[in-house]
Amino acid sequence: QVQLVESGGGLVQAGASLRLSCSASGRTFSVYAMGWFRQAPGKERELVAAISSGGSTNYADSVKGRFTISRDNAKITVYLQMNNLKPEETAVYYCAADTTLRRVHAGAINYWGEGTQVTVAT
Repeated sequence: QVQLVESGGGLVQAGASLRLSCSASGRTFSVYAMGWFRQAPGKERELVAAISSGGSTNYADSVKGRFTISRDNAKITVYLQMNNLKPEETAVYYCAADTTLRRVHAGAINYWGEGTQVTVAT
């Protein structure tokens, strides 16, 4: 069982940076693949970035070069560093965990956080 709690969201101006954190419970955190998803009003939830248990990362094309996902297994935390944010990236950002990166990419997620709101003003 894994419980996830996101933090770090807020209101920023376009071009600003934010770092989201996702703190997890559970002694088996290190074996899980993790992902950050986002859902904007009226849109479907989409995968933003994912990281395997071994540290391999994948990104949506729209965020490559601007967002960085990382994990600290000792702190049982996964991060999403977001730079040069755009207004269209206003959304609720969710942390997710599952057993494999493939399942994260497929959206077949066993564990979700509650989400944190990111609002990017023009």
